[in-house]
Amino acid sequence: MNLENSNNEFEDQSFRDSIATIDKEGKRTWIYPLKPSGKYYNLRTYFTLVYIIVFFSLPFIKYHDEPLFLLDVVNKKFILFGAIFWPQDFFIFMIGMITFIVFIALFTVVFGRLFCGWACPQTVFMEMIFRKIEYWIDGDATYQKQLKKSGWTKEKIVKRVSKAIIFYALAFLISSTFLSYIIGFEKVKLILLNPGTNTGSLIGIFIFSSVFFFIYWWFREQACLIVCPYGRMQGVLLDKNSIVVAYDYVRGEPRHKIKKSEERTTGDCVDCGLCVKVCPTGIDIRHGTQLECVSCTACIDVCDNMMTKVGLQPGLIRYDSENGVKNKINLRFTNRMKAYSIVLILLIGLEVFLLASRSDFDVTILRAKGMLFQEQENNQISNLYTIKLVNKTRKALPVDIQLENIKGYSVRFIGKDLVLKPESISEGEFFLYLNKDEIKDRKTNVVFTITSNGKLIKRVKTNFLGPFKIQSKS
Repeated sequence: MNLENSNNEFEDQSFRDSIATIDKEGKRTWIYPLKPSGKYYNLRTYFTLVYIIVFFSLPFIKYHDEPLFLLDVVNKKFILFGAIFWPQDFFIFMIGMITFIVFIALFTVVFGRLFCGWACPQTVFMEMIFRKIEYWIDGDATYQKQLKKSGWTKEKIVKRVSKAIIFYALAFLISSTFLSYIIGFEKVKLILLNPGTNTGSLIGIFIFSSVFFFIYWWFREQACLIVCPYGRMQGVLLDKNSIVVAYDYVRGEPRHKIKKSEERTTGDCVDCGLCVKVCPTGIDIRHGTQLECVSCTACIDVCDNMMTKVGLQPGLIRYDSENGVKNKINLRFTNRMKAYSIVLILLIGLEVFLLASRSDFDVTILRAKGMLFQEQENNQISNLYTIKLVNKTRKALPVDIQLENIKGYSVRFIGKDLVLKPESISEGEFFLYLNKDEIKDRKTNVVFTITSNGKLIKRVKTNFLGPFKIQSKS
């Protein structure tokens, strides 16, 4: 989406052929953004405080002696806000993932890349934590440029070393926290306190820490421009009614620098260039929405500050849509938004139903492969069955198997009686004995009821194999 210049319908689009962080020779152009300040920057700072408190504290919170949130891919165990999910619940995750994708699409259609500027971990950590530390150590953009050009003085060495140590320490903390979401804090703590017996795992933590350090020390905005596909997705998802960080070209053009004692007859943009200098991805928002824009609002704050200083109305750069800027049309709930909303509501409803109807137990009973029936004493026929039970709860439970639709039977486990261990899969084998009088056909339908402490866990239907013709003994 491009906001057209009111005086030039076909504005020069050559700026879209390259990005500000790479020069014509393909070399990296380092961005030194001015330190932002203003209403939105303060709001993002407060949001970041809540964000990091939740991020760094969540792995420590336990429910029934287990993490409140865990994504243990290795052991295929997932805990979301206390509820345990196993591979048998994978379809619920798939529906949840589809729901999330539709939500992202709807959110982008309405609010653009608001998520990128306010909630994406890359932006939050880079702009609101690491960048703040950089401003504190190296100073604002002008001092950073001077420091880079200067020789390796004592001051530069101290600043570079201290910044590298702080950056790596934070990267180590972030990687350890991320790992705690995957294997649990207790295991991460064990690795860090006993490095001699967990050398491989410790090396893995340092590798992840080095990756995070590289991203925040050098790669920076390139993660958003090159790696993340979201910027390219917005070109498909955004329309003229989407709320984005927009420059009001109707009001601002033609640009003209401010001059004392001059009656202003041009647009409100004073062409100070501060919106470009403060941008962490180096774009000129006056060209319109671009894939590099992460909606960080730094340009809004600096422009509002300049407008106030020169006695003009703030809001030259603001959250708005193209229709809002060009035609002064407020946000409308379009047919496209309605379609996404209907699909999203249906998916959310399906996900809620699946979660509500999800059982804490899964039971599979199958006749043993390659085994026929066996004739037994006392005028009985037996079949061998395998049973697999999944216990998603945190309690160990005894298991009792009975037949619901046949009276003359008996069940005998091979080995010890089966017990449902907490949060595990239990397997076993058992013989089902039926009186020949109960067998009428080659295959007899049987219904097992699996109970524990008198409470029904599951009802499973299968069949019992018998001879072609049954002749009862007189």
